[in-house]
Amino acid sequence: MNAPYGRSGYAYDDRRRAPARRPRRKVRIGRIVLVVLLVLAVAFVGTWIYVDSSLNRTDALPEYSGRPAETPGTTWLIVGSDSREGLSEEDREELATGGAAGKRTDTMMLLHLPSSSAKPTLVSLPRDSYVQIPGKRKQKLNAAFAMGGPQLLVRTVEQETGLRIDHYAEIGFGGFVGIVDSLGGVDMCIDKAMHDPKAGLDLQPGCQELDGAQALGYVRTRASARADLDRIERQRAFMSAVMDKATSWGTILNPFRVFPLLSDVPAAMIVNNDDHLHHLAGLAWGMRGAGSGAVVTTTVPIGRTGNISGVGSTVQWDKTKAAQLFDALKRDVDVPSSVIVGG
Repeated sequence: MNAPYGRSGYAYDDRRRAPARRPRRKVRIGRIVLVVLLVLAVAFVGTWIYVDSSLNRTDALPEYSGRPAETPGTTWLIVGSDSREGLSEEDREELATGGAAGKRTDTMMLLHLPSSSAKPTLVSLPRDSYVQIPGKRKQKLNAAFAMGGPQLLVRTVEQETGLRIDHYAEIGFGGFVGIVDSLGGVDMCIDKAMHDPKAGLDLQPGCQELDGAQALGYVRTRASARADLDRIERQRAFMSAVMDKATSWGTILNPFRVFPLLSDVPAAMIVNNDDHLHHLAGLAWGMRGAGSGAVVTTTVPIGRTGNISGVGSTVQWDKTKAAQLFDALKRDVDVPSSVIVGG
């Protein structure tokens, strides 16, 4: 049958097609997701700028005659101080920090991030290391911080290692607790029961999640057979675990983790005048996978320990092995396995 003709003379078909329905729901959901992502992106950038401008800064890297020359890679001096700044009396009691005024450092680590294919290296410097403090007599390493703050400590470490320090980061008690709690705790495996009332510590064996207060006790306690030497190994292990969690996708993609973490950084950290938040991010990212062997962890090789009159209990570096360790870092190559201690 021929189709009827319209007024224009053209045939037409009276079978009307239903208009295609647009997937309105999917479009709306897509727009909502896009808006949420844009809001989060703007909030992240705004938070980043605010945090960077709020960082506590200090003039930590001195210029002086004979300072080591720049070498390949990037070297951080990471310091854990016993500063109680920002802690209330109730916080001090709960965290068993005591009420000492001022601040001292019991934790000193060098982190070398290579520009070559070598592995990053994290080196603990025992606080009782017997070293020459510039302008002073030979003394324990942590005395440099007590005598002259970050500048004298940096200069002492540079003179003893031959390494030029590029960045400085310091964290106190309160800041440490805040960062761990912002991460929702950090998982650690404890070999033996640990009980130390002075550090507010009471842990049972086994793998478990430590909150900020427990973590502080864990890295502070010296209640073990080798005292400070055991403690610095725990500090390295815990720092590695913190960095792994801070740079995990579960943290980075979770606004309920990453925003509190960023917000806690200014109160937690003191950095050098030229350091910024992206430098701290690079530090954390460079230590990714430390717990699985992606980072070499060691204590500076020790030759002997003993008491020195007027100084107390000290550790003295093995000069030959320590020189090999620091020479490898200066040349930006892998550290020889023969000088790795307690990794």
